[in-house]
Amino acid sequence: MTIVGLDDTDSRTRGMCTTYAAALLAARVREAGGSVSRRLLVRLNPAVEHKTRGNAALAVHCDLPADRTFALATDLVERLAERADERTNPGVVVTDDALGDDPEWVRSVSRRAVREYLDREAVRQSLDDGGYRHRGWGTGQGLVGATAAAGAWAGMGERAPPDWPTDWTYECITYRERDRWGTTRDVDRDAVFAVAEAFYPAIWDTVDRGEGDAVCVPNTPGPVLHGIRGDDAETVQEAARAIESETVERRALFVTNQGTDAHLGRAPPADVTDGRAYRLSGEVVGPPETREGGHVFVSLGFPEADRTESLPCVAFEPTKRFRERVRALRVGDRVTVCGEVSDGTLKLEKFAVRELRTTEPATPDCPDCGRSMESAGADAGYRCRDCGTSADGKVAVPVERELERGWYEVPPCARRHVAKPLVRGGFDAPTHPER
Repeated sequence: MTIVGLDDTDSRTRGMCTTYAAALLAARVREAGGSVSRRLLVRLNPAVEHKTRGNAALAVHCDLPADRTFALATDLVERLAERADERTNPGVVVTDDALGDDPEWVRSVSRRAVREYLDREAVRQSLDDGGYRHRGWGTGQGLVGATAAAGAWAGMGERAPPDWPTDWTYECITYRERDRWGTTRDVDRDAVFAVAEAFYPAIWDTVDRGEGDAVCVPNTPGPVLHGIRGDDAETVQEAARAIESETVERRALFVTNQGTDAHLGRAPPADVTDGRAYRLSGEVVGPPETREGGHVFVSLGFPEADRTESLPCVAFEPTKRFRERVRALRVGDRVTVCGEVSDGTLKLEKFAVRELRTTEPATPDCPDCGRSMESAGADAGYRCRDCGTSADGKVAVPVERELERGWYEVPPCARRHVAKPLVRGGFDAPTHPER
C-alpha cells in the first residue's frame, strides 16, 4: 500500500481546503486505475501559531505505485494550493505502509505533531536522510504535517503507546461547485437542525442549540459546504445526504482523530510550557474574575505538586455560556482542567469538578437574640454587645452551589476540532454535555 501525506494547501484569507485536495487526489487515483482504502484527516497541535483555522493534515492510502502517486499529488498541489499567500507552504510526503527506512521516526512525528512544535528543517533533513519521496513549496512548513499524516494510521492506531487515545472518528465532508466558492452558502438551516436532532448522539457538533448556530456549515471562502462528524461511518454519510442544500460537487468520508482529546498531554505542573495542551488537576486559589471583553479568568494552584506559582486559566468570550460555569467556581474547589497553554495561561476547553466547597466561614450569630456578633478584638473571637454571649471565631455555614460534580465543556460553537465532546463518553466522572 502507498501512503501520501498532504498539508498546508489552504489560506486563511483566500480559501481552499486540504481536505478537498485529498478528496480530489483519491478521485485521481481511481481514474488512474487504483483503489483507495481510506482518507485520513489528522488534526495537529492547535497551539501552533502559523496554522490555518483547523491545523489539519491529510493522508490518502491507495494501491498505486509510489512514484505514480507522488506525481499525481505534486501536480494537484501545483494546481490547487493557494501559494499566492506567503503563509501557505505546502508539503507532500509519499511512503509505503511499512513507513520506509525509519518507520518509528515517522510514527513518532505523527504523535509529536499533535502535542508539540516540530522544526521543519529537522523534519526535512530526516526525510532526506531516509530517502523518502517528498516535496515542499515555499518554506516547506507543510512537510511536518504531511509526514505526520503519513504516519498517523500506525502511529496513532495499532502502533500507538498504551496511553494514546486510539479511537478513530469520522467526518463526511460535502463540497461546493467551484464557481460558488466565496459566495454565501445555500444550506437549509431547518434541515441541519432536524438532522442534528435525529442522529444525535451518533453525530455531534453539528449545531449549537444554545446559540442557534449551524456549526457544521463554515464561514470560510473555501470549497466545504458542510461537514458531519460522528462515531460511525455510515451514520455521518446518511446524515450528510439528508441535508437539503445547493448543488453538491462531491462528498468524501474521512477517518479522523477529531473529538478524541489526542492533543492533551500530562506533565507535572512545574513542567507546563507554552505551545502545548494539558490535562491538569489542582485547586481554585482565587475567585473568578471577569475582565474587559467578557473573558473570565480563574487561578489554579497545586498544593500537592512542586509548582509554587498558580496557573491562570481563562474562558474567552467566544465560549459563551461556558463562562457561567467558570464564574460559579469558588476558592477551595478541586478541579481538573483541559486546554492549551499560551503566554502562561491555560485556555479552558473543559473542566471537571472533583470536590466542591460547600461551606464558607461567616461571623457567628448570637444564640440568644439571633443578631450577628461583632469582633471582640484581635484574636479575641466575637461577642454580642447586647447579650454578652461570645464565640471563639467564625463558623462554617452552608453554601448553595450552581455546579455539580462532573465534567463541563465549551459549547459546540467554541469547540476545537480535536477536543472530545462529553457526549462521546469515556470520562471519569458524570458529564454535563453541551448541545
